[in-house]
Formats: sequence, C-alpha cells, structure tokens
Amino acid sequence: MAVSVRHGLKLASASSEVDCRPDQPLLDSLLRNETWIPYSCNQGTCGTCKVRVLRGQVDHRQSPLDTLSSKERDEGLALACQATPCSDVEIQPVGESGAGGQQHRLQDFAGTVTGLTDIAEDTRRLLVSLDKPMEFSAGQYAEFTVPHTGARRQYSMASAPDKPTELEFHIRRVPEGEATDQWIFATLQEGDRVELSGPYGDFTYADDDGAPLILIGGGTGLAPLMSILDHALSLDPDREIHLYQGARTTADLYDVDRLRNYAEAFANVYYIPALNMEDWQGRTGHVTDVMLEDFDSCKDYSGYLCGPPVMVEAGIKAFKRRRMAPRRIYREKFSAAAEPAVRTAGLALAASS
Repeated sequence: MAVSVRHGLKLASASSEVDCRPDQPLLDSLLRNETWIPYSCNQGTCGTCKVRVLRGQVDHRQSPLDTLSSKERDEGLALACQATPCSDVEIQPVGESGAGGQQHRLQDFAGTVTGLTDIAEDTRRLLVSLDKPMEFSAGQYAEFTVPHTGARRQYSMASAPDKPTELEFHIRRVPEGEATDQWIFATLQEGDRVELSGPYGDFTYADDDGAPLILIGGGTGLAPLMSILDHALSLDPDREIHLYQGARTTADLYDVDRLRNYAEAFANVYYIPALNMEDWQGRTGHVTDVMLEDFDSCKDYSGYLCGPPVMVEAGIKAFKRRRMAPRRIYREKFSAAAEPAVRTAGLALAASS
C-alpha cells in the first residue's frame, strides 16, 4: 500500500511539529492545525507571512519576485502561503505576532448557492448555505475553488459570525476573470454546489474597550465592514459607528437602503455614502477626504479600512492626521487576482477575478 509522503513542520517557538504534504503550503498546514503566524492576503503579494527557514528546504513555487526577492530567497526567507516543504522544515516568522482577533481552525466546506443577484454595476451578492457551520471572526474571508480549473479565489464574508451556515459575499466582476467573468457572472446558478475553505484573514473586529468606530469601504470593500457592523451592534447596540461607503458613481453604490435602515434603527449609527466621479445629491469627493471633513479629531476612535490599495493608504494617512492611534487602525486591501504565471495579485477576497 502506497504511503503518502509528509514532512514535519515546526515553528522555532513551538515544542512540537505538524505534518505538511509536499504539495501543501506551509501556512495551510499551520492554520489547519490551529497554529498562527502573521498573514493577510494568502496570495503571496502582501508579504505578511514571510518566514525565515532555519532548517530544511522549501520550494518557493509561485512566490512573486516583487514580494520575495532573489536576495531574500538566498538569505533563507520564504512566503509561508506559497512555499511547500521539500524536507522536514523549521521556520521562524519575520512578523512580530500572529493574526489578530479570535482564531478558528482552517477547514474545507461544501455548500449550495441559495441566492445570486445583481446589486450594482458588475457586482453580485452571492448567498451560500453550508453543509456544516463555519466558525469565523467578523472581517474574515473564505477561499472558493473554481470548478474545472483548480483556481482558487478569496471573498470576504459580508454576513455576521452568528450565522455560521448562511454566508453572504459581495463579488465584483473582473473582465476575463477566471472566477467572475467565466463562472460567477456566467454559469453559476442557484442550486449549484460550491467548494470553499476558511476562514482566513487577520482583518478582524477588535473591541478596543468599546471605542467608537469609523468604517471606510471602497467598492466591495464594504463586505467585511458589513460583517463587522452587524457583529459590533449585536454585542453593543449603543456603539457609536460611522460607516463611509465610497464609490465612483451611483451605479456602483449598493445596499444604500439597507444601510440607511441601520442608521434609522440605531441612534448612534451614521451612514455616509460618497461619490468621486459623479455629481449627485449626496457627498462628493474621495471617501477618505469626506471623512476628514467630518472629524477634527479621531483620537478616541478605532478605524477600519477596506478597499482598493490607494484608498486604504489614503485612509491610514487620514486617520493618523486626525490623531487616531496606529494600533487602532485596521486595514485590508483589495485588488484583482492576476494570472498564476505572475501571481502579483493582491488580496483577492471580495474583489478577486
């Protein structure tokens, strides 16, 4: 009987090791064994999961050179989300700590599509009923397997953790995207079966001693913020929360009525949509600039940013300009997935192809 080959994988700070297949990324093995190291995008583009290989050898696979240079490889560094073991391996994370928030074991799931509707220009809401519950933290994401291709794409849960079998995703179409243009926006239908794994991500809700929140989302970056909004209000209905939704035009805005209903139902919830490429009756300009207009100081607030990299970087600067503590600034960057040959895609999540 053939025996599958497995290598031992050990963190320098741990007393025991876990098993890792030769075709299994180091990060995947660690998360499935509830061992946490810093990571974010799971695509090899953010560099958050960089580790130093202290013992053994790894195959860097599709690690992009702009994230892990040849010099870094020669110095023994690797991306845990991409590298696979060629022998028993001991590693040490380069980051200071593991992913934030409550942690949950990475698992595989199957489910049925129960809803698929257009909610904005090139944007769909996908509802999936899982066969078994997925425990996750507000703000995290799942990774879908694209049928007949082997490709995998990441999308944030827009639903709250208190509904572990009924997941909601907001997905924007990417032209010629293997997952969106060729599957979710082409052939996927209600009743279809889907395969996914999760949860992933360190962009998670943190209570921060009940500090008021400022949430800023661009495009489908709204998805994890909806999960955070729902979860925060379930814990404290009186929590002060300001949600800013940025879009280019009214055609790109979605769930406006839903969010306005939140503001009407909760006295301390404020919803501010803003457009930067169309004049309308609401606020105009870049969403981070709109936030700056509303606050003289953010000293006592916590901030969550999710959307295109340019928006996120502008939001970080805006929060710091208004004196928000850096430790209270949480962010997630969305960018479209690239072809596997180059793998320079940023966080696929809700904006993946």
